[in-house]
Amino acid sequence: MEIYKDLSSPASQQFKELLNSQLSKNKIEEGKIIEGKVTKITNKYIFLFIPGLKSEPVIDVNEMKMIGLSEELKEGTTISVLLEKIEDKNGDVVVSAQKAQKIKGWNKLVKCYENNELINGKIVQKTKGGVIVEHVETGSLMFCPGSQISDKPLKNIDHLIGVEQKFALIKLDMVRGNSVVSRRQVVSSSRKEDKVKIIENFKIGDIVKDAVVKGYSSFGCFFEINTPEGTLDTLCHLQEISYSRVNHPDEIFNIGEKHDLKVISIDMEKLQVGCSIKQLSPDPFEHISNYQVGSQYKVKVVKITDYGCFCELEAGLSTLLHSSEISWTKKNISPKKIFNVGDQIDCVITEIDKEKRRVAISHRLTIENPYSRLENDYPVGSEIEGVVNNLNEYAIYLKLADFDIDGFLHSNDLSYTEKPEEELKKYKKGDKLKVRVLEIKKTDQKVRVGLKQLSKDPFDWFKDKKVKDVVTVKVTTSDNKGLFVKPEGSEIELLIKKSQIAMSVSDARPSRFVGGERIDAAIAELNFEKRKVSLSIKLLEEIMNAKAIKEHSSPLSGKNLPFSSLSEKLKECKLSFKT
Repeated sequence: MEIYKDLSSPASQQFKELLNSQLSKNKIEEGKIIEGKVTKITNKYIFLFIPGLKSEPVIDVNEMKMIGLSEELKEGTTISVLLEKIEDKNGDVVVSAQKAQKIKGWNKLVKCYENNELINGKIVQKTKGGVIVEHVETGSLMFCPGSQISDKPLKNIDHLIGVEQKFALIKLDMVRGNSVVSRRQVVSSSRKEDKVKIIENFKIGDIVKDAVVKGYSSFGCFFEINTPEGTLDTLCHLQEISYSRVNHPDEIFNIGEKHDLKVISIDMEKLQVGCSIKQLSPDPFEHISNYQVGSQYKVKVVKITDYGCFCELEAGLSTLLHSSEISWTKKNISPKKIFNVGDQIDCVITEIDKEKRRVAISHRLTIENPYSRLENDYPVGSEIEGVVNNLNEYAIYLKLADFDIDGFLHSNDLSYTEKPEEELKKYKKGDKLKVRVLEIKKTDQKVRVGLKQLSKDPFDWFKDKKVKDVVTVKVTTSDNKGLFVKPEGSEIELLIKKSQIAMSVSDARPSRFVGGERIDAAIAELNFEKRKVSLSIKLLEEIMNAKAIKEHSSPLSGKNLPFSSLSEKLKECKLSFKT
């Protein structure tokens, strides 16, 4: 105990110097990577000795297996660990060899990224959208997107898995600790210099001999050009394969075939060469002067789509027959139900646009317009028979006679007197009807017909009538709205509104009438254009009262009182005074 009491003794000073020297060697600080010596290895744990710590840190054996160091460990081996906590809530030291390895690897990646250096890696696993790449030196895992694996489409990358190769670091996320690499940049950069040398030997207009068909897609055909400097892949677009319409390159080419190409574009920035096959032969559109608008020609169907047919006037001279120009009567027609590829059909040229290199044709112009024939055989006002072939909530469609034309019969044209919706329920598909032609629109391809027009218009009953005329009507029924009546000699049912039943409000009750009564009413409104008639009992009463007053008024009535002519007498007095 004396040595601690007397700190100035030589022994105390020696102990103090030894302790300070030991602490100066090991700066213990959380969050830093330090070296630890393996002192003991069990089935589950690895014990380390780190000078300056109050207890031995412990690492799980599984953690060392994950980073691939479990087999190399033995007592006395030194390993790097990350000191996470000097003392946790249980008083233990917390360290991690896995995190230390990741930090060391990350620091190396950051250095390579800043210096724009390539790194060695190998693909270890496929994943959604790309592959996982392991950094050979540190074991750090990185992500390589599918688009960055190669500069060419690869259907299978199994031959690249596990092979050590160069990668370029293209993105580092310092916060999340993620890194993205690219194999494509490495491959492209090595080929770019060679590609530039090859393309520099070409110029627009050159003819390339014996280019090999390498592959094709829906938008063109890929060719391989062999030169002394190397090989070059080029695309011949679908539109540059032939002047005729081509659906897909496999209709014309086979893999391995050789064809001559013409260079039509060179892009040194994208390092691309565009080629054409059709420009090696004359343009068939130069023969368009042999054709005239309005003339009829035979054309060949080469392709059928939902909106029309592509046809050829001659080899390579294509034109479109739109679906609207196939038939006069059938709308939204499917060309596949009418024509087949290879059919020879008659068409009339309707337009030639030399600037747009476009020719429009029509097949229906070679057929008689049924609307013109209908107009000649059944002009407006004629009667024609038809068969109901379709109905909806407001109209009936009739196939007219032997014409392939549907006539439109609106529900309002079924009856003059009955309700349209009730009349419409009386008809069904297959019913035969005789109707009158009301309107023919050839340009719009529409025909309107009517059924009620075949009978006499009940509204003609009012032709010799005018407003304020008195008519006799018969009450059919009544409700809260008023009285429903029919004029004698007419089938038109009219409504006398409740407010028009009587002058007196107390008498304007529809319930006074039970039906069958004959009453008189005056015409309050009459419009022949709108086919509108309004009747009023109230108006009749007003007319009768006015008539009675006029015919039977007393001489002593207010209009004959002495002061009624007072103004006239005053004027006479003034005149006599002046004279």
